[in-house]
Amino acid sequence: MPSALNRQVRQYWEREPCGTSAQIAGTDQPLSREWFERIEEYRYRAEPMIREVAQFESHRGKRILEIGVGAGTDHLQWARAGCECYGVDLTDAAIDTVRSRLAMYGFASNLQRLDAERLPFDDAYFDLVYSWGVIHHSERPDAIVAQILRVLRPGGQFVGMVYGRRSLLVAKMWLRHALLAGKPWRSPADVVWHHMESIGTKAYTMGEVQQLLRGFSRVSLRSWRTIYDTARMPVWLARHIPNRWGWFITFEATR
Repeated sequence: MPSALNRQVRQYWEREPCGTSAQIAGTDQPLSREWFERIEEYRYRAEPMIREVAQFESHRGKRILEIGVGAGTDHLQWARAGCECYGVDLTDAAIDTVRSRLAMYGFASNLQRLDAERLPFDDAYFDLVYSWGVIHHSERPDAIVAQILRVLRPGGQFVGMVYGRRSLLVAKMWLRHALLAGKPWRSPADVVWHHMESIGTKAYTMGEVQQLLRGFSRVSLRSWRTIYDTARMPVWLARHIPNRWGWFITFEATR
């Protein structure tokens, strides 16, 4: 059974799979082709680094596992790339959404609703595990990483993204929820935990991500400035915000 915290996380995301809000999807009929395509267009416009990091086409023919399938936008790209796809998510809402999405485009995947702190796959089963902005919602991201190490074959890769604490977005959140709220003693980590998406969300320093992935033989990290960091900022100023102040930390880790 999921932990108490993970049950709260599940309740939050059951209401609305990530990336499917009306603000993004508009008034299109949920689960319609137009709805899915609007979600996809927004995702890669808002987070264009996904394609650069994931390199979907370069993994053709590989057996991949996506942890946290959400609305299935990236999962569809893995299927289109000719991968043997597996996907897990904490919510029924996400699994049902992704199953509908893949069927609409003529694809299928081995999808399961489960807590990724315990993966039901054999050792060394996957060539690649992918997770974009997901494991930091779990009570024990370290347990998920240990499971990923177990199910990856030697030489396999873990690719994805976690949130960065030393980012402009977190600074703005701390200003709003700590300093201006008369609670300057609140830490940035505490603010993210309570005010970013589901309860218990974590954000990391580069060193903490390196420590989280310490079981891998080789790890490459990169920070990215995002539209979430530069929201409501003049374009000319946003261009000068360095990536090291960015909300996303991406990683490529080799077992």
